[in-house]
Amino acid sequence: MIPPSYQERKNKVGLLPHELLTKEHKELMSASEKWMKDTASHCMVVAALIATIVFAAAFTVPGGYNQDKGIPIFRQNKAFIIFVISDAISLTFATVSILMFLYILTSRYAEQDFLETLPKKLMKGLATLFLSIVAMMVAFSASFFVLYDNELIWVPLVITSFASTPVILYGRHQYGLLADVYRSTYGSKNLFKPKKNMLY
Repeated sequence: MIPPSYQERKNKVGLLPHELLTKEHKELMSASEKWMKDTASHCMVVAALIATIVFAAAFTVPGGYNQDKGIPIFRQNKAFIIFVISDAISLTFATVSILMFLYILTSRYAEQDFLETLPKKLMKGLATLFLSIVAMMVAFSASFFVLYDNELIWVPLVITSFASTPVILYGRHQYGLLADVYRSTYGSKNLFKPKKNMLY
């Protein structure tokens, strides 16, 4: 990082700051590209798996269908409505996540892309993947409230408590990565901005 006034100054060998950076950090660029691709690939597999599961769940609703009319048996149940909405939300966020990671995998990986474009896409991809996992767990839990909403209410309550475990684990493990990417992308912008003078 250099102050803006130094961006067009050359060093003793006639190199601009960004030219020197490119020359001295070729291996870092290569390692960064590999890490970005690996991260996007692994997360994309998870997002695709979630999208497949929730898409299938939309047509195999809890309780099944009325054989005569072809409509869901529990369509008036509040828990069933929650199931349908959360399933659709999970599919939507998983699809958006896939598109974000696909953008990363097909990027040209130029130097400028590492400043904002790729980190922003990575943050959006991880965030939407997390939201799709949350919505999927809500749909999973709601399906048990549909089936056990009378005398065995303790069953869906226990299952819901277990279903929250993947959400907590993912959020805990990915928070550090998201925070680091956010700080490196947005925090460095204000590094050389003049601070407000308190005395005049």
